[in-house]
Amino acid sequence: MTGQPKFEESAEYAKARRQWEADYKQQLGDEEPRRNRSGIEIKPLYGPSDWDGGQYLRDLGFPGQSPTTRGIHATMHRGRPWSPRLVVGLDLPTDYNARMRQLYEIGLTGLYVAPCNSHMRGFDPDEVEPELLGTCGTVIASAEDMRICLAGLPIDEHSVSLGCSAPYTLSAFLFATAKSRGIPWRNLAGTTNQSDYLSHYTALHMFFRIALSGQRRLMLDHIEWMKQKAPRWNSLSIVGQHMQQAGATPAEAMGLTISSAIQYANDMLERGHEPDWFLPRFSYFFDISISFFEEIAKFRAGRRIWERIAGERFGAKDPRSRRFRFHAQTSGVDLTRQQPYNNIARVAVQAMAGIFGGLQSLHTDAFDEALGSPTATAARISVATQNILRDEAHLDDVIDPLGGSYYVETLTDQMEAEIESVIAKIDDCGGMYRAAETGVVQDMLGRSAGRWQDMVENGDQVVVGVNAHCTGDDPIDRPPAKEHLAASRVEQYLAEFSAYKRDRDQTAVGRALDTLARACNSENENTYEQIVNCALAGVTHGEICGRVRRELGVGEPLIVP
Repeated sequence: MTGQPKFEESAEYAKARRQWEADYKQQLGDEEPRRNRSGIEIKPLYGPSDWDGGQYLRDLGFPGQSPTTRGIHATMHRGRPWSPRLVVGLDLPTDYNARMRQLYEIGLTGLYVAPCNSHMRGFDPDEVEPELLGTCGTVIASAEDMRICLAGLPIDEHSVSLGCSAPYTLSAFLFATAKSRGIPWRNLAGTTNQSDYLSHYTALHMFFRIALSGQRRLMLDHIEWMKQKAPRWNSLSIVGQHMQQAGATPAEAMGLTISSAIQYANDMLERGHEPDWFLPRFSYFFDISISFFEEIAKFRAGRRIWERIAGERFGAKDPRSRRFRFHAQTSGVDLTRQQPYNNIARVAVQAMAGIFGGLQSLHTDAFDEALGSPTATAARISVATQNILRDEAHLDDVIDPLGGSYYVETLTDQMEAEIESVIAKIDDCGGMYRAAETGVVQDMLGRSAGRWQDMVENGDQVVVGVNAHCTGDDPIDRPPAKEHLAASRVEQYLAEFSAYKRDRDQTAVGRALDTLARACNSENENTYEQIVNCALAGVTHGEICGRVRRELGVGEPLIVP
């Protein structure tokens, strides 16, 4: 934790404070303590006795300077506007392409590719029930599918974020697409947004499809290959979002995320790499709950902690190694199926918290995401929300506008202490890999999730439209009709996919898969290089996943009672 308050009360100040305390108690009486989601008690008023700013340079500093509490860039959003994003995973590749073209026309500047759940589970579309295809993401099973998804979109001008977990076939398909369009891999910028396998193992079991030790190998190979062949690419996105959506408090989510970063950094050091070689490409992905000030303090404290850890624990010299670059998404957990239009207000509040917290890119949820993939109307409102916050509310005018607030600075210090206690607990377990392997993290998530659910069910935590201010089945609260993928189109896609597999160079496919298997069983070959070669040879996602599972083991998440 940083500096403690050094404010000395004058007699006049003390008299005024005592009078306010008496007036407050007379008007309100005895009250139960209020606590935020991280368990920190929230007082009714903060002043210079809580935080006096006497250690400004040590505790806050200037944007772009240590300790980076106020932001990682000197200009922050005035000179580097946050990148507006929207998770789009829609039906078939042609549908995704059409939706993204529409969103580009209304201000979206970053691509996000969210594949179908069948993809995330490691299967090809012809290996699952047809009814599941395209219901929660885009069906992408080959480099040809990716080519259709991105046709005409400026992948060489804007960054691309991929919902791509091990063995990272989605990014391999992107590289195959870029090669077919004559775009050098070195020119591509983006993020392998689901490369953090520890978050999948502990909090998002659907994404965990390869054994824990195998995932570790695949991810480290992925980082090394990307650094050498696509140096502008963020090969590791450490995902705090999964932790928080699985039940972690904001402080726990930040602590666990930084602990994961520490684990990955140690793993890279063990491979013989210097910290300044790999740390600049580390990035983070967080959830933004509706606990407004708590989320702002979470991001400010996390930025300060990582800047210190990168320098003191790892000895990083390059300022880019100490930058806590993060993308954030408004929390789907806070969205409700009941009175879904209320979610528009929730998303706006969450987005403001992320902006004031100093994020680098922002995904605003569509108001109907609690019901399924966003409709076109909801997606447009989501993008417009960011445009309004930037262009009408001018939230990008002032850097860290809440900096110096007695409450925000006190809460930032308190969140820092809570986050550091989580990191210390994981360190005591032997690091994040060991803590996940033994169930320590899963137990923490489960306990916090249970406490929160109890608060909602007994009414201690109000959720409008769920346990308070309910309106019954009012027609005005019914969501818009969902868009469904026609069965005939699924059948057509599956027929085309079958033809694609039949018409490939089968010799090249077999050779690529055998080479991948050999790499998996070799200590010296890079597995991701062979996955890219598989994509170039026309191998499908399910075929790659199946071979890797056979060689490195099937993923079995640890479920704790």
